[in-house]
This record gives sequence, structure tokens and C-alpha cells, in this order.
Amino acid sequence: MSPTPLTLLCALLLTLPLAIVFTINIDITTTVSPPPPLPKHSNRFMEEEMDDISLFHLASRVNPNPSPAGAPMKLAFMFLTTGPLPFTPLWELYFNRTRTKHLYNIYIHADPNLRYDQIFQGVFSNRTIPSKPTRRNTPTLAAAHRRLLARALLHDPSNYMFALLSPSCIPLHSFDFTYETLMNSKKSFIEILENEVGAWGRWAARGETVMLPEVEFQRFRIGSQFSVLTRHHARVVVGDTRLWSKFKLPCLRENIDRCYPEENYFPTLLSMVDRRGCVPATLTYVDWRRGHRGHPYTFPASDVSPEFIRKLRRRRPRYGDEEINGSDTSVIQRNDPFLFARKFGADAVGALVEIADDVVLRE
Repeated sequence: MSPTPLTLLCALLLTLPLAIVFTINIDITTTVSPPPPLPKHSNRFMEEEMDDISLFHLASRVNPNPSPAGAPMKLAFMFLTTGPLPFTPLWELYFNRTRTKHLYNIYIHADPNLRYDQIFQGVFSNRTIPSKPTRRNTPTLAAAHRRLLARALLHDPSNYMFALLSPSCIPLHSFDFTYETLMNSKKSFIEILENEVGAWGRWAARGETVMLPEVEFQRFRIGSQFSVLTRHHARVVVGDTRLWSKFKLPCLRENIDRCYPEENYFPTLLSMVDRRGCVPATLTYVDWRRGHRGHPYTFPASDVSPEFIRKLRRRRPRYGDEEINGSDTSVIQRNDPFLFARKFGADAVGALVEIADDVVLRE
């Protein structure tokens, strides 16, 4: 018995839903692909970020004013390093030549794989904080700076100013001069540059629209990572999640040479939150004219002399962009001294110690 037209029609109608489902399934599986995996170092950084969340939350809630009331305010010296501190003998003299003791704290963020007890001696003994690995061209350097700020805020309620230093930094003045200069300031010292060459490439290093809407290109800033922040601004930094959610993202592989979050996050954040509360300059001198491949010039031992130190002392910072300074009388009337300088080669330590008492630490 052959099928009638009616039975053929019924059979066709019964199989139609299966055909539709099959077709839809095929379309979905062939047009949708999973996102590419993050680089291994990015996954590692995200895990480290989770460890810091409670730390930053606690630090952002500390007393905004130094306490107890009436107690001397302190300077927090924060060293960010991946190895030993070659200028320890000079810093020993610096911290031991103070008129009044107990006016500073020292914090070190170092490679966690180091034997701290073997390489940090004297005034640097037992000064390390729980640290994570840092890598150039990643957010890890900025994260380390934030970690130092958080630990310093939580450790001593008397900390008022927070200075970031590198292992190649040296002091240009005595501790007493530095203390008086910074304690007389109500503002942070952080370089904030608006019209720098290469700004667009840095802003778009994670992708041309990734920074939006939190950070528009017009509000993106560049500046030295070596700043001195007030207690108020230190709390702003550790309490920020909005801008950090963008700056902590990894840069695209093809843009890795434009990736300097530590030089963009802090000036961008503070220029957006409290521009008038900042002096747009770094107090750490560097020689970029003779720099090479993104690094400033390294001063060798042969450059060190009494006149060389005096020459660095006579120099004055660049205050942001000239067009900004022209209308900001609070900036153009300033004449702040450089308090620190970098980069110095490790071979210069002997020459610097030799002239420390007569030049470096004498006002």
C-alpha cells in the first residue's frame, strides 16, 4: 500500500521541528567562539588582585587625619625594588643624622623570592611588607605602589606624607630639610602632564575603547611614578576601584611597549579627583636628555662630585604643562627643590658616602 498525499504531509510536519532545532544548533556552534584566554601573567595578576581587596578596603577607612592629635607627623619612605638596595650606606647616614628621632617609617616592597634577612640590613631590617612579583609593562608596578600605601596607612596613623623611591634613588638633602619641606606642604607632589607625545598610544594600549567610559582620552595624564602623596591622597588611591578597574587590565601584546600603568594611573586619578590639591611636579630629579629605551640616564661614580650635587640642588622641577601653569598662580610662584635624584649606578655609592657629611647631608 503506497502512502497517500495526506500521510506524506503529516510526516513532513512531524519532522519540521527537528530540522529547525538542528539548523539552529548548527548555526550557534559555528558562529560563536569562546574569548581568547588571558596571558598567563594576567591570570596570575588577577589572583593577586583578589588577595589585595580586603587590604585596600581596610586602608581606605583609616582616619583621614594623622593621629593621635598633637603627635608629630611622620614621613613614610616607600622603597619599590626587585633586589638589594645598593645605597644602603648613604641612607643609613641620612636616617641617622636626624635632629629628632621617630619622625619616619620605612617600607620595602621587594621580590618575594628574595632572602630579606640577608640583603636588607641596618635601618632596612624588618621593613619589608607582604609583596608580589613585579614586571615592567604590566600593572604590577602600580599595584605594588598601592600596596605600599595601604600598608603604610594601616601601620602607623601618624604617617602624613608618603614618598615612593627606587633602589637607584639617593637623597639630595638632609632628612631634616626634607622633613621640613614636606611637612610644610598641604599638597601632594605628583607630576601631571597633559600634552605629552605618545599619550594616545598609551591610552589605547589595551584597545581603542577599553578605557571608556571611566577614562576619556581628554582626561588621561602622564607623569613620573615617583611621587610624594598626602595622607588624603593616599586614601584616595587605595580606595579607588573605578579607574583601577581599567588601568589594571593588561595591554595588548602588540602595544606592550606603550604600557606604563604606573606612569598613568596615579596622575590621571588625582587630576580627576583633586587637581588643585596637587603640585604637578615630581621632587625626584632624573636626566631624560641622555636616556635610552625608556630609561633615564644612569649616573656613574665618575659623575659624582661636590659640585655635581650642588648643581642638582639648584635645579627646579617642571610644573605640569606650560599652558596650565600660565593660569595657575599657585604653581608659577613655587620654587620647590628636588629632594631626591635617580638613576645612580651602584658603583657610585662609595663616592657619595665620601661626600655625604660635607655636601649631600649638609644644608
